[in-house]
Amino acid sequence: MRISRKKRPDKPLIPLFRLNGRITVPEVRLLDDEGNNLGVFQTNEAINMAMERESDLVEINPKAVPPVCKITDFSHFKYRKEKEIRKQKQQAHETEIKGIRLSVRIGEHDMSIRVDQAEKFLNRGDKVKIELVLRGRENAKPTIAFGVMTKFLGMIEEKIEINQEQRPTKQGNRIITIITKK
Repeated sequence: MRISRKKRPDKPLIPLFRLNGRITVPEVRLLDDEGNNLGVFQTNEAINMAMERESDLVEINPKAVPPVCKITDFSHFKYRKEKEIRKQKQQAHETEIKGIRLSVRIGEHDMSIRVDQAEKFLNRGDKVKIELVLRGRENAKPTIAFGVMTKFLGMIEEKIEINQEQRPTKQGNRIITIITKK
């Protein structure tokens, strides 16, 4: 299995919000700092109200009709949004497909190590792709390879409940199955 080491550009944490003079619509629905609805105002009036309170007018929902704006301190607003996004990111776990390779001639100890690896991956919430490569004359006896695969799956099922997303199938010179934790 190949591991991708490409650097991906960091996306900005929060979406871009227009504030004060950059709001171009003629009317806005205005909320105060606590989130109370103040009504629909002309944009110039809303900017003046924000200036009187020594705050900023921030457009929080540009798709609404009229767009929703809030009178708040923009730096504090931006900090809260970034904090929410970071918290969501921490709680989210992207499932990966981890690969384990077997051989027809694998020993008992090697198989038990692979079972421990698979258990670790499954407990972490990842999917596991088990691949058994057939070389040379092994291609002529796929029944032996399927036996090794079922033995391996049985050893995993003794330790942890699994769900087979893809049954063991022969694809070319390999037998592949994908499992997840129930």
